[in-house]
Amino acid sequence: MKKKFLAGPNDRPPLGTLLSLPSPEIAEIAAEAGFDWLFLDMEHGLLDPAAVQRMIQAVAGHISCIVRVPTHEAIAIGKALDTGADGLIFPHINSAAEARECIRAAQYPPEGGRSVGIARAQRYGAGLAEAVAGENKRLTLIAQIEHIRAVRNIEEILETAGLDAVFIGPYDLSASLGIPGRVQDATVAEAIEVVRTAARKFGIPAGLFAGGPEAARAALDKGFDFVCVATDTLLLADAARRTLEVLR
Repeated sequence: MKKKFLAGPNDRPPLGTLLSLPSPEIAEIAAEAGFDWLFLDMEHGLLDPAAVQRMIQAVAGHISCIVRVPTHEAIAIGKALDTGADGLIFPHINSAAEARECIRAAQYPPEGGRSVGIARAQRYGAGLAEAVAGENKRLTLIAQIEHIRAVRNIEEILETAGLDAVFIGPYDLSASLGIPGRVQDATVAEAIEVVRTAARKFGIPAGLFAGGPEAARAALDKGFDFVCVATDTLLLADAARRTLEVLR
C-alpha cells in the first residue's frame, strides 16, 4: 500500500518542486500554485532544521513536505524528522547497507533506532505516544539513486526493508559517468531506465528530478511515479528572464 504522499492526488503522479531558499513564503507560494509536494533541500540548499520547520508550518495540512537530509548521520536524520516532515530523501545511497543505515535511523524501535525526543513531530510532547506508535507507518522514506554504483546495486537496494521509494538524481548520475551535466546523454538515459525498470519489478515507486517542464513531461510519459520539476531559484530566474524579454 502506498504512503499518502506516493498515492498522489486523484491517482496521478504527484508533481513537486525543489526549494533551496529558507523562506516560508516561497513554500506558501509553491503550495498555492498547485504543486502536490515540496522537496526541501538540506543537502545543497540554505536550509537548517529551523528553516525547514518554518516552511512545513507554513503549508501544514495542504501539501506534503519531503526533506532531503544533508548526510546519513542519525542525528541529522532525527532533526529533520522532528520538524514534522512527511518523509525523507536520503542522498547518495549506493548500497543496500547505506539504505539500511538510513532507514534504521529514521524509524523508531523496534524496527529502527531513531532517538525519542520531544519536538514539533511529537506535538511538543502532547503527542509523543502517538508519534512513537505511528511515525514508522506515516513517514515516506526514499533512497536517492545518483551514482552508477547505485545503479549496479539497485536490486539489492530495492530489497531493503522499510524503503518506500527511490528517487533518481540525473545530474550527479551523469557526473559519475564522466559526463557531468549531460543528462540527456544516452548512457545516462540507459542508467535511469535500469533503475525505473528494476523499481517496477519490485513494486517500488520511482521518481525523477527534471530540470524543466519538458523533461518532467517526458518522465511522466515514461511512467515515473512521482516527479520533482525545477527549483525555486530556477523558477524565479526563468520568470525574471521572460519578463525582461517581453519588455526589451
